[in-house]
Amino acid sequence: MTVSLTRVEGAHERRLDEIGASRRPGSRQRTDRRFAAVCVLGAVLSLALLAVLLAAIGVLGAPHLDADFLAAWPSRRPSDAGFRAAIGGSLWVCGVCAAIGLPLGVGTAILLEEFRPRTRLLRRLHGIVQLNIANLAGVPSIVYGIIGLSAFAQMWGLFGSVLDPAVVLFEGTWLQVTLPLGRSVLAGGLTLMLVVLPIVIIASQEALRAVPDSLRESALALGGTEWQAVQKVALPAALPGILTGAILAMSRAIGEAAPILVISGVVYITWTPAHLGDSFTVMPLAIYDWAQRPQEEFHRVAAAGIVVLLAVLLTVNAIAIALRQKFQRPLS
Repeated sequence: MTVSLTRVEGAHERRLDEIGASRRPGSRQRTDRRFAAVCVLGAVLSLALLAVLLAAIGVLGAPHLDADFLAAWPSRRPSDAGFRAAIGGSLWVCGVCAAIGLPLGVGTAILLEEFRPRTRLLRRLHGIVQLNIANLAGVPSIVYGIIGLSAFAQMWGLFGSVLDPAVVLFEGTWLQVTLPLGRSVLAGGLTLMLVVLPIVIIASQEALRAVPDSLRESALALGGTEWQAVQKVALPAALPGILTGAILAMSRAIGEAAPILVISGVVYITWTPAHLGDSFTVMPLAIYDWAQRPQEEFHRVAAAGIVVLLAVLLTVNAIAIALRQKFQRPLS
């Protein structure tokens, strides 16, 4: 019995020595260095793969990257194919998406975060809304395309068929629309608005949560109302974070193809929209049309379109980042 206890105690002491050795500063530093090296290696490999892909696309599309490619209309001949209609359509659709989705998303975030309900029933409803917003952020975009087709393009058949619209509004102006909306710019913009709305709401809520409560309490202590505390203090302080969410949302909207393909259904359009009720195509759809064709030359045109799409995306992000830096201020 004494021998067994001695062995157990010896094993326990050896185990304690091993644990102590593993917890020495030198051992922890080696572990940290290994982990940091793995992280750096993963980042380098990811960036290298991205650089190779971008270089391959750039080399493939370089022969078509010129001013004529940006100014020309789509064509059945690869040498004459241009990106003008797709660029114009993307600007129209993303403009509608931003004009409706960003104010609606930020307003919803302010309502949910700054004006929390006080009764038990409303608090439960608030929790249900929050849960649904979080779930909607992970819904595939093709589902939003189907919803947009039913809710916006066809309007569930309440105003007749798409081929024979029942109502025409603002005829002769750039605001001209028909009811139902059909395969129009407004229907596409509203569908993209559904895609990006959860992203805008969640990002705006996180930005508002990052504002210290002491700033709101100071505004209330000075005699301001709850809305004045939000308008003059919380919202300006959260504006950089809100703009970050807007950048992410619009970046996704510019590159979305699936919901727009469901709404538009037409990828070969040789004009830019003249009003909100006009037909349209966007840059991802044009690239998809060229990439699926069997001619090798059209694949080169698609690569040139990808380069232009990336350039537009980076330009939009740069403008948004500049605005964010301009409005950023210390929380004091």
